[in-house]
Amino acid sequence: MNNSVYIAGKITGLDNYKENFELGERDLIERGFKPMTSVRLNAGFEHEEYMHICYAMVDVCDNIYMLRDWKDSKGAILEHKYAIKNQKNIIYEDGIKVYYDESDDTKSA
Repeated sequence: MNNSVYIAGKITGLDNYKENFELGERDLIERGFKPMTSVRLNAGFEHEEYMHICYAMVDVCDNIYMLRDWKDSKGAILEHKYAIKNQKNIIYEDGIKVYYDESDDTKSA
């Protein structure tokens, strides 16, 4: 399995979103992952424009890491659905892991 992982979570409306993503990033690095996140993108684009970039980031990663607040984010919900559709392994910050198994075309916990 590739150790690349895209980090998804709530950004809009949170003052400390960078800190949340940095904590997740540090945790993933310590566990041997190569994290990628949209937090470092420049401001000033429309949400739909960011989503094109985020989907491309998910495409190049084998895993997606969902921060605890992901269900409060329109973008993270879309990224989660996209990851499922594209058979990515999903790791939730609360510790649950769902891995895609190519041999039987299902997800397993």
